[in-house]
Amino acid sequence: MYNFTFHRPTTVRQAAGLLARNPEAKLLAGGHSLLPVMKQRLAQPSALIDLSLVEGLSGVEQKGRSIVIGAMTCHADAANSPVLQQVLPGLASVPASVGDPQVRNRGTIGGSIANNDPNADYPAAVLGLGATIITNKRRIAADDFFKGMFTTALEDGEIITKVSFPVAKKAAYEKFKHPASGFALVGVFVSKRGSDIRVAVTGAGANGVFRVKSFEEALKKRFAAKSLEGMTIPANGMNSDIGRHWPARGKRVARRRRAIRGSREPPFAGGPANNLERSGNRFA
Repeated sequence: MYNFTFHRPTTVRQAAGLLARNPEAKLLAGGHSLLPVMKQRLAQPSALIDLSLVEGLSGVEQKGRSIVIGAMTCHADAANSPVLQQVLPGLASVPASVGDPQVRNRGTIGGSIANNDPNADYPAAVLGLGATIITNKRRIAADDFFKGMFTTALEDGEIITKVSFPVAKKAAYEKFKHPASGFALVGVFVSKRGSDIRVAVTGAGANGVFRVKSFEEALKKRFAAKSLEGMTIPANGMNSDIGRHWPARGKRVARRRRAIRGSREPPFAGGPANNLERSGNRFA
């Protein structure tokens, strides 16, 4: 690991200021993605900006008809939140399914969506509920946020501070997970909020999380599993090696992750992190 300067700001404004003064700095939250690549010397940030002491970035609360989760809220805290379990249990099941206890107690929602790993769980919930990503500069709709594998709409100096999820009448998440890592080989989040029905899939798409509009239209006619009987998703745009060829795909994705972290690494560092793994993106 190369030498670096360590900073511990206590406000988002301080963190943003440090980023502006240190273009090669990375933000540090859970560190699951950034620290390993730093140890392998695939990343060499000039500074780490630890977000653990920044005020107002953690917690789960209900605001009107929305659930707001702070970007630094770890998966375990979100999953065990009484408010989330009561108001939107379908969303609570997402962080509860992430990895293992160690990952759930360190990884954060902000890091997960900022990184936009093609097999991460949270992106499916964000897109499947039509959430709004709130940064230190603006509000971004979920449909405009995810731009492809490891790519989002985050810009230089932008720090995710919270995510606002509309409360749905019905919502659920199911996934077929990798037995070792817990990553979603295929994960599907479905929600119904009035006439707005969403179906988001993670793990199966060649470019990361995506919506299945044909399923949504079928469920609008009748919100029942039978409405989807016989329906399929075109192979175009899907992972061609999902099933028995998963090990090969896993290696390719791993190489892609290493390349991104090594050459275009952004500054975040909590569960993966787009700010952690994608150049120019800042999470908080």
